[in-house]
Amino acid sequence: MTVTYDYAGKVVLVTGGTKGIGAGIARAFQEAGATVVICARTPPAGETGAAFVQADVRDPEDVARLISGFDRLDVVVNNAGGSPHAPLDGTSPRLHARVIELNLTAPLLVSQRAYPLLKASGGAVIMIGSASGTRPSPGTSAYGAAKAGLHHLARCLAAEWAPEVRVNSVVVGLAATENAEEHYEGGRAAVEAAIPAGRMATPEDVARVCLWLGGPGYVTGAEVQVHGGGETPAWRWAGRPAAP
Repeated sequence: MTVTYDYAGKVVLVTGGTKGIGAGIARAFQEAGATVVICARTPPAGETGAAFVQADVRDPEDVARLISGFDRLDVVVNNAGGSPHAPLDGTSPRLHARVIELNLTAPLLVSQRAYPLLKASGGAVIMIGSASGTRPSPGTSAYGAAKAGLHHLARCLAAEWAPEVRVNSVVVGLAATENAEEHYEGGRAAVEAAIPAGRMATPEDVARVCLWLGGPGYVTGAEVQVHGGGETPAWRWAGRPAAP
């Protein structure tokens, strides 16, 4: 079965849309007919087909400038995020503060500024969350805490802005992006063996859910898990003999 979406005449903003999951989301909305604007701190490496605005979404003035360029907004995808590996002990407090700003404060600022336009169009906000916000996230504690906060922020805004604006989260598990090989210790094959679906999520997997959540509907305040069934707990392997 093939599901198609028609976003002709709609305007979509994807933060952090120059690469990885964000680029996949932007591409999917473009293919569905939307006018897509992407933003990031640095321009994309090549042609994307989307309009690009250089902006740091952690900066309220940059966010105000970004949103002021729109006459209409139908969907905002708060995708910008991420974190380096940063154990809490011995690392800079400022680093952790910046991680929280990017993954929690920035989506709040963008959503707040975009709200009047989204209310006028009956639009939607989509938060790109993470499984790190639903389970322990050792080595990226600030990131996991920020994503947990992001999921809760989406539920709060869904209630505060209903019924005019719908707000949902896409909770992404282990994902196959450009830097997946270096990001996941133990190699991609070992990581994918721990996922019931047998592979990591792709940008296209996430984008398909965003297309569904961005259109008119009843669903709001929801968290859609895109993790292939989750991650198999370590205890499942603890008692197994090592392979010869």
